Amino acid sequence: ACQCLECSEWLRCCGGGEPRPRTVWLGHPEKRDQRYPRNVINNQKYNFFTFLPGVLFNQFKYFFNLYFLLLACSQFVPEMRLGALYTYWVPLGFVLAVTIIREAVEEIRCYTRDKEVNAQVYSRLTARGTVKVKSSSIQVGDLIIVEKRAPPLLSTGSCFLRTDQLDGETDWKLRLPVACTQRLPTAADLLQIRSYVYAEEPNIDIHNFVGTFTREDSDPPISESLSIENALWAGTVTASGTCPRRGIELRSVMNTSNPRSKIGLFDLEVNCLTKILFGALVVVSLVMVALQHFAGRWYLQILRFLLLFSNIIPISLRVNLDMGKIVYSWVIRRDSKIPGTVVRSSTIPEQLGRISYLLTDKTGTLTQNEMVFKRLHLGTVAYGLDSMDEVQSHIFSIYTQQPQDPPAQKGSAPTTKVRRTMSSRVHEAVKAIALCHNVTPVYESNGVTDQAEAEKHSLGSAHPLPPLLCPQVALVQWTESVGLTLVGRDQSSVQLRTPGDQILNFTILQLFPFTYESKRMGIIVRDESTGEITFYMKGADVVMAGIVQYNDWLEEECGNMAREGLRVLVVAKKSLAEEQYQDFEARYVQAKLSVHDRSLKVATVIESLEMEMELLCLTGVEDQLQADVRPTLETLRNAGIKVWMLTGDKLETATCTAKNAHLVTRNQDIHIFRLVTNRGEAHLELNAFRRKHDCALVISGDSLEVCLKYYEYEFMELACQCPAVVCCRCRGPVSRLSVLADLPVWSVRPAGDGGNDVSMIQESDCGVGVEGKEGKQASLAADFSITQFRHLGRLLMVHGRNSYKRSAALSQFVIHRSLCISAMQAVFSSVFYFASVPLYQGFLIIGYSTIYTMFPVFSLVLDKDVKSEVAMLYPELYKDLLKGRPLSYKTFLIWVLISIYQGSTIMYGALLLFESEFVHIVAISFTSLILTELLMVALTIQSWHWLMTVAELLSLACYIASLVFLHEFIDVYFIATLSFLWKVSVITLVSCLPLYVLKYLRRRFSPPSYSKLTS
Repeated sequence: ACQCLECSEWLRCCGGGEPRPRTVWLGHPEKRDQRYPRNVINNQKYNFFTFLPGVLFNQFKYFFNLYFLLLACSQFVPEMRLGALYTYWVPLGFVLAVTIIREAVEEIRCYTRDKEVNAQVYSRLTARGTVKVKSSSIQVGDLIIVEKRAPPLLSTGSCFLRTDQLDGETDWKLRLPVACTQRLPTAADLLQIRSYVYAEEPNIDIHNFVGTFTREDSDPPISESLSIENALWAGTVTASGTCPRRGIELRSVMNTSNPRSKIGLFDLEVNCLTKILFGALVVVSLVMVALQHFAGRWYLQILRFLLLFSNIIPISLRVNLDMGKIVYSWVIRRDSKIPGTVVRSSTIPEQLGRISYLLTDKTGTLTQNEMVFKRLHLGTVAYGLDSMDEVQSHIFSIYTQQPQDPPAQKGSAPTTKVRRTMSSRVHEAVKAIALCHNVTPVYESNGVTDQAEAEKHSLGSAHPLPPLLCPQVALVQWTESVGLTLVGRDQSSVQLRTPGDQILNFTILQLFPFTYESKRMGIIVRDESTGEITFYMKGADVVMAGIVQYNDWLEEECGNMAREGLRVLVVAKKSLAEEQYQDFEARYVQAKLSVHDRSLKVATVIESLEMEMELLCLTGVEDQLQADVRPTLETLRNAGIKVWMLTGDKLETATCTAKNAHLVTRNQDIHIFRLVTNRGEAHLELNAFRRKHDCALVISGDSLEVCLKYYEYEFMELACQCPAVVCCRCRGPVSRLSVLADLPVWSVRPAGDGGNDVSMIQESDCGVGVEGKEGKQASLAADFSITQFRHLGRLLMVHGRNSYKRSAALSQFVIHRSLCISAMQAVFSSVFYFASVPLYQGFLIIGYSTIYTMFPVFSLVLDKDVKSEVAMLYPELYKDLLKGRPLSYKTFLIWVLISIYQGSTIMYGALLLFESEFVHIVAISFTSLILTELLMVALTIQSWHWLMTVAELLSLACYIASLVFLHEFIDVYFIATLSFLWKVSVITLVSCLPLYVLKYLRRRFSPPSYSKLTS
């Protein structure tokens, strides 16, 4: 491990305490000035004592669960008891047991994962040497040595880290040690010095850190500023450092928001239907009492009827739907055509079948996030892939004309201004690109990772290690291809190799890393052969336009390259005199030592250099589309899903990508929303937009914010009518959330792959993460995770459609099953003078909704109307689901009428055909009811699965076998007679045959769209 002091935060944890700045003494946790939370991770919702109360509270805080609990409790009152206690408590207990077991399994998994992380062993530096400690025992102030997980910059104390789990970036970032600690002979000497770190209060910003390192026992005392370059966050790589924070004060924890518990539109629709059923229950009970003319203790009769007809609201509905969701999730994970798909939210698979708007990121989601260098533009001439050999010849000529000292020719500034040759201009541009970056070459040869040793073994076998942006690697690889190769880099120097194998050495004086706020990076280097100091800078055109000297081609050429779909970087330089640099360095060091407003002061000093810089060139890199993006977007468009693309690219680049990906069709008009800054301009532009019809919209993030601020409703109404929308310069999570927040509810499905997409995914109705090169944070936060964008088509067209249609059929059939027996109870009570006497008691009422009908009804989760190939070939089938027809008030009313008809037919038939005893009515009606349910399941099924047949036969066999034990309710000798058989057959035939005839006539004269494709 490296001997370096790093301000580090370890392990995502939980704890408590008010965030305050702190002074941390190195290696002396006992000197802490305040109490800190424990360094333990805890992702559990409950503990041992709160588990059962917590689970029960979460179940009974919902009205219908509480309703069934009150029903069961009411049976302890003698006046309200209608039968055996177990007829109410067993179903409720079964539902609660399933929920408790599921929650217990999830809690045990969480506990196991937490325990594994908390038990991870680390090396702590103490006066007795290195000792092993568990992560839960780490305290603020401990010196921790972490094992190497990535190639460090040996001999300098620097290391790399990756923040993919914080901001989604998988690139390696360089982190620097505190300089004075590098002069200590061994790591153990860190404990012998009197030093401390002052760290700012904990906050959520992972891109900034403000602190100071002070050594008191030196003469004079040494004080160094600490910034983000000296900090590495939880879960990062090689370091030995002090731990200034732990617990909930970690920035990784403070950046972790608890995702909301998502409930799909389907579940809300089912809840609405159950409320209607509850209203029907109350109405039926009141009608029954009213027909008794409210005689006697009528209020008690109302309660008894509420209990008697409680089957109207099926207690098994929630359990069936939850188990169905588990099956859908299992089927999605097992689909070999979308390998690697993970279902992280099993509560909303039906929502996949109801998507109207798809919000997608561009880089890494629609594209591969693999940059390829395409264009070098010098203002008067441009070089593409087909003319790179010219660039190579220019570089070769520069270093062969003056082989003795080629850099000297370039480094000496002539006293008179002469027009530079094309070769010198190309050389200056290529050299700037080769120097202005954060890329470090890492050599691996026969297991050797040391830079100097590997260079001896295999010259030129370097692999660039990108600390920030993928385009940087593409640029460095391009400079190598044209003759200027990056062969070495450390904290203080850069080495380039020329075409003649000569090594050019440059000293790094200052490095200004790229940030999303500044949108640029810079480096100040000294050419060791000439002593010339040069400030190189590259960045986005929007910021570089105000930094470079006046020119008449920058804006135009940036637009031209962006229209070709290229990502543009502007490269510039500025020569500095020695006195000018020394003055800048003094002011820069002073600004970095500031504790208050450090970032602002540092930025002000750097901006003093960023004036009148010489524009060298423009570079263009291309991010190629993923495989099958075009057919996938076309499938989604044909399915009625409107796609919105959110990107941080320029307007021209975003428009080109939209056309290239066929997000916008060739014959479709594009309306480019003009840049607006105030209410008046937004009003005029909205009026112009309103006159356009059937055109795609392209709008910048700034204009979008203005429109949402002043004309939120009007803008969203117009934008939602567009077949496609492209939001460019939409960089931050907040910008993307503002778009999401205003879209119609229950219709949005974002797709993204980076850390900036996480908030959008968590706040959506249904979020999908793509495991791309920006890390796994988006996929881990998503409800569904896929490996490629093209898998989204099958996820929606096949699995989303099937999940929604299956759950719709399952929910309505469970309701039908309950309404059928309730209709029979209503007829029975009406015939017997409105008496509140149950028709079926004991095991009959429990067995009806469990072993007798549960398996056939639940087998509907395997049903499908068309094959998956047909669903993918005709995405128009998905469009029908957007109207919610499989589960609507119309279909609900149809099932209610069917239930009333069948329940009444069975009950009246049994009353007409019964012989002498009441027990014969129970035998005939109950048997007819079971057979009717089994036949209705067969009528509902679209395509048979072998498990459906097994479920039907198994249920029938269970009922026949149980008749032997039901002599208390059914006359065993009577059911063996021919009279019983023909009466049951007639009643069942009358209740089911009309429905089979109606189904045949409907398919014959008004077939649904899917049946036309299967016939």
